[in-house]
Amino acid sequence: MSPPEPTLRDRSPWRELLRLAEPRGGGAALLDALARELLERSGLDSLALYVEDGGELRRGVQSGSASFPVRAEAPQAGGHGSYEVPGGLLLYEPPAVAASELDHQALLTLLCAVQAAELRNQLKRQSFAANFRGVELQSLYDVGLAIAGTLELEELGDEVLLRAVSLLDARVGALYLFDGEAYELDRTFGGKARQRIEPEDPGLLALLAAEDGGASLLPGTAHPLGVPIEADGKRLGLLVVADKESRTGVGPFAGADRRMLGLFANQAAIALENAHLHRQALEKERLERELDLAADIQRQLLPKELPEVEGFEFAGWSRPARHVGGDYYDVRLADDGGVHLVLGDVSGKGMPAALLVSTLHSALRLLLSARPFDAQLVERANRHIADASASNKFITMLAAKLDPASASLSYVNAGHNPPLLVRRAGAVEELPPGGMPLGIFADATYSLGGIELDSGDVLCIFSDGITECETPMGEEFGPERLTELLLRVADQPLPEMIRAIDQAVVEFAAGGPQGDDQTVVLLRRS
Repeated sequence: MSPPEPTLRDRSPWRELLRLAEPRGGGAALLDALARELLERSGLDSLALYVEDGGELRRGVQSGSASFPVRAEAPQAGGHGSYEVPGGLLLYEPPAVAASELDHQALLTLLCAVQAAELRNQLKRQSFAANFRGVELQSLYDVGLAIAGTLELEELGDEVLLRAVSLLDARVGALYLFDGEAYELDRTFGGKARQRIEPEDPGLLALLAAEDGGASLLPGTAHPLGVPIEADGKRLGLLVVADKESRTGVGPFAGADRRMLGLFANQAAIALENAHLHRQALEKERLERELDLAADIQRQLLPKELPEVEGFEFAGWSRPARHVGGDYYDVRLADDGGVHLVLGDVSGKGMPAALLVSTLHSALRLLLSARPFDAQLVERANRHIADASASNKFITMLAAKLDPASASLSYVNAGHNPPLLVRRAGAVEELPPGGMPLGIFADATYSLGGIELDSGDVLCIFSDGITECETPMGEEFGPERLTELLLRVADQPLPEMIRAIDQAVVEFAAGGPQGDDQTVVLLRRS
């Protein structure tokens, strides 16, 4: 038979209690010893001491054979003796013992020990929760790094969904991307999902509010959890998981899981934004390469050098408003010794205009090499452009042929700006138009005009990007300013005249954007 446990009435009572109170000692053994001491000192058979825990009284220690509830209410009914103590309640047997007969010193010692034990347990729980939270945050951080390093949208979608399912131990998951009107299903894991969800869908609203009704989004699931993927208030997508798996089976998600999924969705939003920006940057880079290539091709359409014809000088210059433009010019020797001059201006700017420039270039090269220059040649070019272009596209064009022997110039003006002929005597003449722009009416007819060039005369053919150049206040350069400029520089070499025109329109725009392509072709009889 084992000896009885020591009490405070033993010869060395404090020695055993101090041993039990050491940090390495048994906390439960100390409470048992103090409880037995209170029983002996107060003449009790059994007792249970309760402490406050979240507004309730929870049993902190029990001694004796009587049965006491895990939680208690004050005052206590049910046949036990009761005594309220600071921050707790004592229930004891037999109830006949009066509260005044209790050994209050032993009771106070036991109470302090129980409260200290509860404080230690609370600190342990908080420490465990903090450590667990740290593990969660580390996992979230690791997941965030993994998805942040993925810039391909297709690969990123897989990463986001699989990481979300793994992070929350979910059985089913679905990732939706917002297309501007609704959430469109991007991919699923472990089950089926609705293909498209409107932002005001009742099931979605219930899901986001953590209410019943969200299970309809993932058929066959019982416990869905969903959070939006947003960046700066902008909808990017939706992340939905369902049915948390554990050793005991499938069940609902805890409140911490919703918080965790929300934090992960914030990281997914950043990753999706980065992936979108990366894709846009790649697309922009691709377009810029294509535009550079198109600009190189278009530059190949312009003459690399102008013909040398005794008694005449030629110069040409073009500056597109964008990478590629809708202006085109050519100065080329004909088989009979004449010189063909062309300046065309396609409506609009950019790539569509540049494509039509290529069409015009090919058509004129073929026609000018196959038949004499006349109004019918332009009519055939018009039919070709009308067949090859959209209904809202057209080309204004001035096409001419110089006969060096007679110093005569035959021309057809298809809705283009009237060229300016600066006579050596100081007079300026306009060459009148001779028909509709190319491509508007397939059966349009044109007329042939002609002029004689005297020594020192200069012919200026230009696109409307010159005369319609604007100041920041909207004032146009206009044909009058161009006429005055030509009169001032008419005796200078043709390259100097072009530089003067260039400088004049640039200064007139005063730093404003170039609104249209600018092209000039000059012809002088020496």
